[in-house]
Amino acid sequence: MAQTKALNALEPFMALTKSASAPRAAADLITQATSNPNTFVFAELLHAPQIQALAESSEYSSHLKLLEIFSYGTYHDHTSATDLPALNEQQIRKLRQLSLLTLAKSPHNLSYASLQRELGITDDRTLEELVISAIYAGLLDAQLDARNRTVHISSVSPLRDLAPGAIPSVLDSLSTWSARCGSTLDELETEIASIKATAAQRHADKKAWAAVEEKLAQDVRTEDQGYVHGRNQPNMINRAVQHLRGQRYGKRGSVEANVGDEDEEPMDVDDEDVYDEGDANGNGKKRASRRKL
Repeated sequence: MAQTKALNALEPFMALTKSASAPRAAADLITQATSNPNTFVFAELLHAPQIQALAESSEYSSHLKLLEIFSYGTYHDHTSATDLPALNEQQIRKLRQLSLLTLAKSPHNLSYASLQRELGITDDRTLEELVISAIYAGLLDAQLDARNRTVHISSVSPLRDLAPGAIPSVLDSLSTWSARCGSTLDELETEIASIKATAAQRHADKKAWAAVEEKLAQDVRTEDQGYVHGRNQPNMINRAVQHLRGQRYGKRGSVEANVGDEDEEPMDVDDEDVYDEGDANGNGKKRASRRKL
C-alpha cells in the first residue's frame, strides 16, 4: 500500500520531465520531487532521459548524484560528500526517513547512539520524533525502547531502490534464504512423517490391545458360566427334589391326604433304639428294638 501511494505521488513529476529539457529545469524538478512529503521512490524519475542528461552538465550533475542518494543511499552518504547541493528541511527529514529503511537491515545496530551518528542527530527527542514520523508515514513498524535507548524495527516497506551492482548480492541473499527455506521444509516433512507413523503405530497398538481385552473378557465370561453351572447344578437338583417332596409332604413332614390314591400304604420306618440294660453287677447290656409305624 505504501509503495503504491509513493508511486502515485511520483506521477506528476514524471509528467513534468517531458518539459524539463533544460538542465536547470531538470535540477529544479529533482528538488521538488525530493521535497514532497509523499514521494519515497525515485527509480523511475532517476532513469528518465531528461534526468540522466544532467550527467553531462558540469553545473547540475551534482543534482543527479543527490537523486541517486535519495533513491538508494543514506543521509551519511550525503554528509560524507562535499560537492552535493545543500538540503532544505523537507529533504533532510525525507532522507533521514529513507535512511532508517536501509539501517533496519542491521537490527543489532539500532541503538540511539548508532542511529544518531548515522542520521546526524544530536539528541534522543529528535530521533524519537523521526522514528514516529516514519511509522505514521507507513515506512516501517517499530517500537521505541527509551529505557534501553534502542529502536526495535519489526518490518519495513519496500521503498528503497537497488544500487547499481547490488543485484548479484541480492541474488546471493535470496539463494541463501531459499536454501534455508528448503531445508526447513524438509525437516518439517520428516517430522510430519514421523508423527504420522507414530500415530498409526499407536492406533494399531490400541486396536490390538482392544482385541486382547475382548478375548480376555470372553474367556472370563465363558469360565464364569461354566463355574456357575457346575456349582449350582447340585443345588438345582436339591431344589427339584425338595419341590417334589413338598408336594408329597406337609411343612412339618406329615403325610398329606391324597384322596385319589387309596392304595398308598404307610411307610415303614425302622427306628433302632439302643439302650443299656444294667445287671446286678452294674454292667450295662445293649439291646436293640424295632418299632413299626
